[in-house]
Formats: sequence, structure tokens, C-alpha cells
Amino acid sequence: MNLTGVFTVLQTPLTKADEFDEPIFQKQIDWLIENNVNGVVLAMVSEVMRLSAQERREQWQIVVKQVRGRIPVVASVGAESTHIATSLARFAQADGVSALMATPPTSFATTNEETFAYYTAIIESVTIPVIVQDASNYMGQPLEMSLYAQLLEKYGNDRVQFKPEAKPVKERMRQLQEVAKGKAKVFEGQSGTDLLDTFPLGLVGTMPGSEVPWAIVALWNALKEDNWDFARRIHEGILSLMKFQPTLDAYVAVEKYLLVKQGIFTSTQQRGPVGMRLSDADKKEIDICFDALKATVNAK
Repeated sequence: MNLTGVFTVLQTPLTKADEFDEPIFQKQIDWLIENNVNGVVLAMVSEVMRLSAQERREQWQIVVKQVRGRIPVVASVGAESTHIATSLARFAQADGVSALMATPPTSFATTNEETFAYYTAIIESVTIPVIVQDASNYMGQPLEMSLYAQLLEKYGNDRVQFKPEAKPVKERMRQLQEVAKGKAKVFEGQSGTDLLDTFPLGLVGTMPGSEVPWAIVALWNALKEDNWDFARRIHEGILSLMKFQPTLDAYVAVEKYLLVKQGIFTSTQQRGPVGMRLSDADKKEIDICFDALKATVNAK
């Protein structure tokens, strides 16, 4: 399957017993496909770091089953050890995911050589594409540009692709394409906030959250159509929501709140411990921003 376009990172609906709510999971996936996303992803804001290895496998098995081959499924297999990451990678490929994504270990500072060996082991444990995610905007340390160049030289731009999120995003993405001679296949992160800056640098797609897929799809299509005026208006609305999402916990809280607001989720339950909860005042402001973004997208 072609990995391009809007690849939405799924939220994980949980019961009060902290178990997967499979019917709601299925509903979310169908809703995203109805909103014309090009793929779905299980990643950090899917709360994968708060799941056991067995739960991570169960999670992507549910998604693969529900997607039924309609769009690609990307599963995050990043872990604190190479052994765990490669085990997850092999299981994910066996279970039918289309591609993998992996963050580097973050609980200790690895050398560039160790990080290269980590990604090499993951890539060589499977035959499907692997997306290297630099999530150092939230945790860990930025990946070195030489790492990108080494991986591309060894595996080519189909087997290894990238989601760079270290700041400054635009400058680092430009540097990445320079070392890749413009051939790197790159996804934007940050829920579309960097799309205006990075789209001209040769993006193949974006990986936003799942709360406003209709807005991100409209933004991506506007950029592809060279309709920058409409794109800027949508982007302003997205930025207004993003100010409530400075941390991973905040991302999850806002996304689940908006999924409940739109009738997709029935609960905002998160795995604890949780570092941030929305106040009533926050919710009122988020509602105003959400309604304004909806009006902007519908005004085309």
C-alpha cells in the first residue's frame, strides 16, 4: 500500500477497568475512514507507552481486523530495548500491519552508533517499511542528521521513512532533505501545526491526532491544490486548538474530549497516572475553537 496523505494516530478508548473498548475502537476507525483519511497509526498518543507488549499486539490486531484492508495500518514498535522492539516488529508484520514506526529508547542517552544499530535491527527483522520517529519534542534527545543519511544509504527510501519532530522542525526537515538529496519520504507530526512550513519540503504525508480528521484532510487537500489562502485559514483554527496540547497528556485529554463531543467516544478515560486534566474553563474555550474551526472548513 502507498504510504502518503493523512495518516491519523488513533486514540485508545478505555473502559473504567482500563481495558480496550473494542466497539468504540471500531466506531472510531470507521468514522476516520468516512472522513477520508489515508491511513491509521498506533503511536504515542494512542497511549502505547502505557500498554504491555501483549496489549500493544492486541491493539493493532483489533485495528487490522476492523480496517479490513481498506487503508494502511502503521504500528509503533519503539521500545527501551532492541530485543523488545524487534519482537514487536515481527509480531506486527505477522499480524498484517502495513508498516512500522519506531521511536528510539528514551530512558537513557544512546550514542549515534547504538541508535543506528537499534534501527538496523528493527528494519532487518521485517520486510515492510519502517518509519523512524524522532519524538524528542516530547521525550528523549534529537536524532543526528548523520543517522538519517546512514539509514537511507543502507536501506533506500521505501524501506526506511521518517517522522522528524525535533525543533526547529522546518530547519531540521530542510537539513534532512539536504543529507537525503531530496529523496527522503517524510511525514509531518505535531497535528498539522508545521504543515505550512514543511509541505514545500517534499512531505509524503502528515500524522495528526484523530480528533479533527475532517480539518486535517481539508488542510492537506488545500495544500495539494495550491489553495494557500484556504489552507492558512484552516491552519489558524488548528493552532487555536493546539495551544491546549503542550504535552502528551494534554494531547490525549483534548483528543478524547473532542471525540466524546462528536459522539465517537463515550468516555475520556486515560491510563494513569495522568499529569493533566481539562478544567471546565478549558472545555469552554476548546468548544469555541472547535466550532470556529468547523465553520472555517465548512465555509469553502
